Amino acid sequence: MGLPPGARRRTPGLRREEVAALAGMSVDYYTRLEQSRGPRPSRQMLTALARALRLTDDERDHLFHLAGEEPPRRESASGHVRPGLLLILDRLHDTPAQVSTDCGEVLAQNAMACALTGDVSARPPRERNVVRRFFTDPASRALFPPEDLAGHARAHVANLRAVAAARPDDPVPRALVAELRAASAEFARLWETHEVAVRRAATKRFVHPVVGLLELDCEVMLAHDHRQLLVVHTARPGTESYERLRLLRVVGTQELSPHKLSPHGG
Repeated sequence: MGLPPGARRRTPGLRREEVAALAGMSVDYYTRLEQSRGPRPSRQMLTALARALRLTDDERDHLFHLAGEEPPRRESASGHVRPGLLLILDRLHDTPAQVSTDCGEVLAQNAMACALTGDVSARPPRERNVVRRFFTDPASRALFPPEDLAGHARAHVANLRAVAAARPDDPVPRALVAELRAASAEFARLWETHEVAVRRAATKRFVHPVVGLLELDCEVMLAHDHRQLLVVHTARPGTESYERLRLLRVVGTQELSPHKLSPHGG
């Protein structure tokens, strides 16, 4: 489950506070859900619980039915991450990795990804989409060298155009495109260039406020339906970035004094 070792357990299974932490909700809220005292859970909460408990698609659908909700459509990109992908994510302990939808919604991160780009689960749901944040939140761009921003913008737009064209009946990419065309003049301008490019392998540079500049190889692996991506960043052995990535693993997400840390977004 990616949890740190703890005290010996009297019974098998996750503790209540561990489920709550994995699902990104308070222990009190989760306790009230268990005891049928809480409000009816939202679809976002049901998705978070299904992910935390490593449910299969069928088990996830059953959970939605129990809560009186219609399960997410199988033909659309879903916020439910398959247990196999989460298991791979847990095993990648020494390199940043995350699972996202093809529209840029970050669904799960390992500890190294949180250390590199920030913990997405701590943000409101609307702020977990890297494409939306790139074009609407200036702070999110501080993670990259200024001279690389134009390339990232083109890549985001070109990939979103490919996704929207592949699924013309899916409301998710269509709504995101409409929103960003209205909110960002840069996005609207790039959208009119009609560039198309699916996200694959690339070399990316990150500016981390503690360890400095990292040049990382980005590999994008597709899930069985091609709508969820496992994104892994690695550094080439023997390079300065390799040593800095090792340092980042030591530093992790520990809090540093304000004069050592500048804000950035993922």
